Amino acid sequence: MAAWKGLVAAVAGLMGLALAPLSHAQAPAVPILEAPTILGLPETSHPSVRRFLNLNTPRVLAFGPNGTFGWQAGGGDAAFVEQTALANCERRAGPGACTIALRDLSIVKPGREWAPNPPPEGVAITSAHHATLPDERFIWWGPEQARGVLVFGHGKEALQDLRGRQPQSWTRHFNNAGFDVWRFDREPNADSARRAAAWLRADLAELRRRGYRQVVVAGQSRGGWNALMVLNRPGLADVAIAIAAAAHGRLSEEDNRLHAQLAELEALMTEAAGASRARLAVADFRDDPFMAEPDRRAEILRRQRERFAALLLIDRPEGVTGHGAGGTTAFNDRYGACLLRFATAPRPPAIC
Repeated sequence: MAAWKGLVAAVAGLMGLALAPLSHAQAPAVPILEAPTILGLPETSHPSVRRFLNLNTPRVLAFGPNGTFGWQAGGGDAAFVEQTALANCERRAGPGACTIALRDLSIVKPGREWAPNPPPEGVAITSAHHATLPDERFIWWGPEQARGVLVFGHGKEALQDLRGRQPQSWTRHFNNAGFDVWRFDREPNADSARRAAAWLRADLAELRRRGYRQVVVAGQSRGGWNALMVLNRPGLADVAIAIAAAAHGRLSEEDNRLHAQLAELEALMTEAAGASRARLAVADFRDDPFMAEPDRRAEILRRQRERFAALLLIDRPEGVTGHGAGGTTAFNDRYGACLLRFATAPRPPAIC
């Protein structure tokens, strides 16, 4: 009888493991995220390497003897980034003493080579004028393994084609924590705000249908405005992150679009009444020529605090300015981890 009870308990335990939801508190280990240990770097260097891993590509890390290393992320093309990383390392280790260890998402250290699998073919959601698709410059987890998905929309600059532009680097915090990062690309000739919002609503519903546990919609400028526009449909997004959201062109004091922007923002917030379970984060910046009356805009947003499950307003912070401030390394360093906590923590922060 004791043996039978033990067998029943063991089977029940196995069934419990099979039926229990997977824990998504953190991303499963992948070699690139364990780079400080794999490269044998001293503990004191780990924060610097983790910062490197939260920056956009092109990026290169070189290492040398006795734990010396140097890295570069951005600032030029791939060749410039590699030369600068080697130079930064050799200033510590000596001329010719350093070799490349990490390049973009790959480990190239001899004997420890590793590269992630790319997203599978055919997963993009497309129409004649847009595509929502995984960005290959980010680690691909897949709906079954991922904690969730972050869909990032680019801005709109007249008829300039911004499709393929890399999502802002703060999204790396989400990717490294187990979120897939998808781009919301639109053909400039067809990219009206309302049409884009309709595409985005349909695509978020499709990503939810494919099994993503948490859906985060985000964007910069017009992409951020579209993120606000989808909040009128409950259940599409768990979190919206609007960075310098705008949809009315460059503004001036004589331009009546100043008032139109504020009126439309208030209308969007009113229409978002059905999204009371969603969390909303908004980042606005000083010296942004696309933002109307910043004090009134901030007040409109603050009045929405009770409308959403949580509200985070990053309102004109010191040290990061201009319409493109959300794409800077300074913004990433200061707010990337906080935005991730806001999206995922049981008790999201109210300030960063």
